[in-house]
Amino acid sequence: MKQDNALQVYYDEKLVGTLAMTANRKAAFQYTDEWLEHGFSISPFSLPLKKQVFVPTKDYFGGLYGVFADSLPDNWGRLLLNRLLREHKQDPDKLTVLDRLAIVGKSGMGALTYYPERKFPEQRDNPDLDELARECQKILNTEYTDKLDELYWLGGTSGGARPKIMTSIGNEEWIIKFPAHVDGKDAGKMEYDYSCCARKCEITMSETKLFPSGICKGYFGTRRFDRVPDQNGIKRVHMLTAAALLELDFEQPSLDYHSLMKLTKILTKDHYADVESMFRRMCFNVFAHNRDDHSKNFTYLYDEEKDQWRLSPAYDLTYSNTYYGEHTTTVDGNGKDPGRKELLAVGITAGMKKNRCMEIIDEIERCVGEMLGDYL
Repeated sequence: MKQDNALQVYYDEKLVGTLAMTANRKAAFQYTDEWLEHGFSISPFSLPLKKQVFVPTKDYFGGLYGVFADSLPDNWGRLLLNRLLREHKQDPDKLTVLDRLAIVGKSGMGALTYYPERKFPEQRDNPDLDELARECQKILNTEYTDKLDELYWLGGTSGGARPKIMTSIGNEEWIIKFPAHVDGKDAGKMEYDYSCCARKCEITMSETKLFPSGICKGYFGTRRFDRVPDQNGIKRVHMLTAAALLELDFEQPSLDYHSLMKLTKILTKDHYADVESMFRRMCFNVFAHNRDDHSKNFTYLYDEEKDQWRLSPAYDLTYSNTYYGEHTTTVDGNGKDPGRKELLAVGITAGMKKNRCMEIIDEIERCVGEMLGDYL
């Protein structure tokens, strides 16, 4: 495969700027003059609208700025791509981050696209979910599967560690997950129950469904919030994870909910509904034992018409542990056993009224206990 030393970055078919590899393996970026005049900052803290060449100072994302790393697949998609490359007699270790972005092309999460693209033959049929789940297990077991191309095209550019596909249902775009090794076979039912409880806790979620299965209680699916129907079909929505915004290594504990609350206040210009929503998510994660609350599990969406950033719907809410037995994001410095005291401290520091914080804490603790008690 030919290596790409430069890529053009597009948003809604408008050229945003150019990525180019430097001699020390960093991906430098520069906006176009037209984008500087008419566009917006695609990463407000790292890439302000300035006429200059930006070079990353951190190596967390393989020499990329976080906003571009958000376009790359995480563990599952990376595993699929590496297997597919080897099947095509190509060495994945020789690919640069720009090569991988070129393979993502127009298929990545969010709104940014990359040109020139590097494509594999596309194979998309109506998916049989049980069959795909079995093929996913083969991949995880490093066994051969003749569905590798199909699995890649259905889920190879997705984020997250768990096997999944991205598919169209009517005029909507959905993500459907399958169990990983660490999950029980009924992980889909659990995540669906968690999503129902989160809504009861007044946490904004995209529509979720439990898709039927003949081999388990069902597969969890969620409607994509980075794709919305409009008069021209489907519109892509620009998104940034907290990891990308703050240039954080999401695989390491590096964040506290104090920082997430502050980030939400700054980015949304003190939009109270979003600040309270982040507080609710923190409370839910604590009471529902969702400890995999890393910085890629919090996302912000850009509304181009309003020139405004808003907190995205919540996602990846389920029972989870970490290998070190603590929350990935600490609560007022406590990752091991945070409780009401720490939750209250985070809310008050963010400017919320004490009585309102206590109401939310009580409400979510009660709701989680009633609806998710069998999992806890």
